[in-house]
Amino acid sequence: MARFIFILGRDDNEAATRCFQFAKVAHDKNHQVDLFLVDGGVNWADSGRDLSVRTQTGDCPNDYLPYLVEKEVPTGV
Repeated sequence: MARFIFILGRDDNEAATRCFQFAKVAHDKNHQVDLFLVDGGVNWADSGRDLSVRTQTGDCPNDYLPYLVEKEVPTGV
């Protein structure tokens, strides 16, 4: 088992989707995962934010972030 730290520092839908996706994949594979939201990334901690905006690949933050919340992946803001 490895330990992964993902840092999201931009208020950007594409960056957030990838960050949450990689964190979910790593956690799914039983790795230890920590997520940090810094700078512009703290805007993703807003529970009222629209997480359904699709990226060019067709996925969105809502495809991954609820899993991280449900599994209580440690998240620092």
